[in-house]
Amino acid sequence: MAERTSHGTIRILVVDDHRLFREGLNALLDAAPDTEVVGEASSGEQALAQVDELVPDVVLMDIMMEDMNGIEATRRLLADHPDTQVVMLTMLEDDDSLFAAMCAGAHGYILKGADTADVLRTVRAVADGQALFGPAIARRLTTFFQHAAGKGVSVSPFPELTDREREVLDLIAQGMDNRQIAVRLSISGKTVSNHISNVFAKLHLADRAQAIVAAREAGLGRSIGH
Repeated sequence: MAERTSHGTIRILVVDDHRLFREGLNALLDAAPDTEVVGEASSGEQALAQVDELVPDVVLMDIMMEDMNGIEATRRLLADHPDTQVVMLTMLEDDDSLFAAMCAGAHGYILKGADTADVLRTVRAVADGQALFGPAIARRLTTFFQHAAGKGVSVSPFPELTDREREVLDLIAQGMDNRQIAVRLSISGKTVSNHISNVFAKLHLADRAQAIVAAREAGLGRSIGH
């Protein structure tokens, strides 16, 4: 944050897998007097490399990308660069994506249809250490917490997974093998294997060890030993 304060400019990395959208966002941000796009990336892996190299003040992060989704990229990014602020900029309006982004450490979340004023307001706010989720998102947050109050509602990690896939991942994180998972869920071993393949593909995981680490970092597997 010291560099931004000394130069008076918010340094931004734009991450989105659609080139035309990145170009439009770059033009919008470069036109403002206090924001500057210092780099761009089209994937989660590129974003992590760019943050290491450029150390921007704010990262505008798309959620749905092929090699690594924006929520996982945010989780990894903030583990190495906790002072970097992340704003999720996405078409997704579902509550799971919103709260998964918050759990990953994002300080802002605005929809791609937001107007210029909302984008700049959010970028400036998170650059100053605030959390800002835009008017539409703020209303949904308020509604959610009003309905969830006293009901023990929790946020589901990995919104890209189905409920069953998330359940399988949770059991993997508890240390169960495929046979044990099949017995627990009363499904066939083949079905378990199919679910695991889907989980690995959606979360871009190479093996079971990576799955366990990712799941436990997201709060799954807590029933171990019970």
